[in-house]
Amino acid sequence: MPARVEQPDLAERRSRRVEELLEEMTLDEKLAQLVGVWLNVNREEGVVAPLQDSMQGEDVKFEAFAEHGVGQITRHFGTRPVEPEWARSALAARQHWLRENTRLGIPALAHEECLTGLAAWQATTYPVPPAWGASFDPALVEEMGRRIGESMRSLGVHQGLAPVLDVIRDQRWGRVEECVSEDPYEVATIGAAYVRGVQSTGVIATLKHFVGYSNSRAGRNLAPVHAGAREVADTLLFPFEVAVRDAGAGSVMNSYAEIDGIPIAADDHYLTGILRDRWGFEGTVVADYFAVAFLHTLHAVAEDAGDAAVQALTAGIDVELPTGVTYLEPLRQAIAEGRIEESLIDRALRRVLRQKAELGLLDDDYDPEPSGPVDLDDPGSRDLARRLAEESIILLTNDGVLPLQAEGKKIAVVGPNADDVAALFGCYSFVQHVLPHFPGVETGIAAPTVLEALRAELPGAQISTAKGTGVDDGDREGIPAAARLAAGSDVAILVLGDRSGLFGRGTSGEGCDAESLDLPGAQQELAEAVLATGTPTVVVLMTGRAYAVPGIVEGAAAVVQAYFPGEEGAGAIARVLSGAVNPSGRLPMSMPRGTAGQPYSYLHPRLGAASSVSNLDPAPLLAFGHGLSYTRFEYAGLTVEAEVPAGQPIRCSVVVRNTGDRAGAEVVQVYAADRIASVTRPLAQLVGYARVELAPGGSARVAFDVPARLLSFTGRDGRRVVEPGEVGLSVRRSVADVVDERTVTLTGPVYEFTGSERRLTDVSIEDHN
Repeated sequence: MPARVEQPDLAERRSRRVEELLEEMTLDEKLAQLVGVWLNVNREEGVVAPLQDSMQGEDVKFEAFAEHGVGQITRHFGTRPVEPEWARSALAARQHWLRENTRLGIPALAHEECLTGLAAWQATTYPVPPAWGASFDPALVEEMGRRIGESMRSLGVHQGLAPVLDVIRDQRWGRVEECVSEDPYEVATIGAAYVRGVQSTGVIATLKHFVGYSNSRAGRNLAPVHAGAREVADTLLFPFEVAVRDAGAGSVMNSYAEIDGIPIAADDHYLTGILRDRWGFEGTVVADYFAVAFLHTLHAVAEDAGDAAVQALTAGIDVELPTGVTYLEPLRQAIAEGRIEESLIDRALRRVLRQKAELGLLDDDYDPEPSGPVDLDDPGSRDLARRLAEESIILLTNDGVLPLQAEGKKIAVVGPNADDVAALFGCYSFVQHVLPHFPGVETGIAAPTVLEALRAELPGAQISTAKGTGVDDGDREGIPAAARLAAGSDVAILVLGDRSGLFGRGTSGEGCDAESLDLPGAQQELAEAVLATGTPTVVVLMTGRAYAVPGIVEGAAAVVQAYFPGEEGAGAIARVLSGAVNPSGRLPMSMPRGTAGQPYSYLHPRLGAASSVSNLDPAPLLAFGHGLSYTRFEYAGLTVEAEVPAGQPIRCSVVVRNTGDRAGAEVVQVYAADRIASVTRPLAQLVGYARVELAPGGSARVAFDVPARLLSFTGRDGRRVVEPGEVGLSVRRSVADVVDERTVTLTGPVYEFTGSERRLTDVSIEDHN
């Protein structure tokens, strides 16, 4: 739950109120608290949830649906473009109605999507999560989370459906753009920061998608997952554990996945055994949209909607979202037939009411009217969006063409994403999630395109433009003209990439999976034509995933990666190209050499590397953690403890110095490698990192206190252990670029973990000048 300090008498009164309501409620009133209501949505305007067209019925009337109360109001602001201040008043009016016209007067909990900022019209839209990962800056992500929480709270929203803590496993999966990183430690640290930020405002964060969703077969959305228990425990669960135990997340959303034949929505091993019994989670588990009904319609493990409700409630799903497809009449019928005990209803209901009580919704003096003006895109939020975008942009290659010397130069700005504002946004932004169904409605936020930003940033240059081709339409007619424009210019800036969307309406996003990691459409042909002119070409990739573009990386004068960078992203790109901003982003996911290497993770054991027994080399083109700067950094003085008892932390430090002539930020990365173990272990795994800002000539000593938990693994007998033996501890610029390494000997007996041990590395940075 969100962090708050309650007076003992207030907490006691709220606890009593929960128990009093439980005693008084009828079955209809109980079930009403376990579902959401989704208003003003219909099938004609396009689906924004899986199979919504078949699961969502006709638009319901609030008063009729909420006759006995209602647990949650689904996406009041995020379903259609509504003027925020008017919508805030309308939400407050619904809360007043519930208090005054239902027998018990229990307000609803309102939830919204908030992955890249509150998904509402006119709200600040931040970069997508891979950009968070590229920044390697949890503090900035926490600040973003706080601002997102404040915007929701100002509207009367209580719960946000983010962050996504799925670990990237296959770049072909369309929802890669919603994920932070392919490394579970980075996902954990960045994700926990987001949770702390949102919940510091009194708004509940919801962890998605628990668990395994990103490990789907062939990178297909909502496909079966076949992962061993060790892979789930050691890789996929860790970010969720940190977000629950260290950040205190108040809600968890189940994964649509089925792992080894058992759908998570019906699996009490994960939803109860691990989440609650092992980790001590006390919040609510909410169903991903229509996930309970999917037990019957998609997974075929339930004979009807009532059976699906019984299985989900028994496993541990407390609230059905977005509406009551199974937890109302089908569940009522199952109770009448004796298929489930009412005590399980009460178990979920107690959790729901306790959460509402902690939010103050059950207090006698609860006022649903938020105070203060409504400004969802204030200057402070825009400035934060700018800073995060700037920190997230990755300079992949550079032969010296960047920073641009643009004064008096002819610059050709070419490509499908050069002058398209939609190219800045991910699929869970309001611009891409909702507005495509409302043609003619303005974005509601100021967001220049890359072309517009370059013209503003480079006033002394002669900038001309040509589209060349669309993102994925395959149109080649404009390629010759684009090539001629590039040939007559001093520099070409080629802006390529994705168009985010939902369920096949884009090249990236939920339900927009890729058969190949070649650039969509005819973009590769456009790139080849421009590069063939011999004009120095800067390629800007605005994507939701990493594409396999070895020819572009090798042939371009410079390549810049920007994962959908949000409303301030175009200006950030322009300032990186001009040199006003020194790039500092690092790859949060490996950049593949080809599609054949998928699924891929740098966290592979020795058997996953290239060898003489296969003609395929899975090594990526550019490794996790890679990124260049306009300045230079050198390392010295690595110190590591030579011997440490197994189960105790390892301490190390290193000095990093900016030896260039301009300020910059280096991302210091520490990796561990278990040399010999009873199960196969990754060749390297990230166990700590620090973003270090240094002036020219400046230096800092960066110290890491690495907990033993990060060296642990699930042994052959299923216990989490650290074994004695040799561990390599290294400082690297990327996982493939080792600066220095030491061997640490872990001594003593095998250490078995209790679960209470520290999970995250402590980092300190001291000036060393």
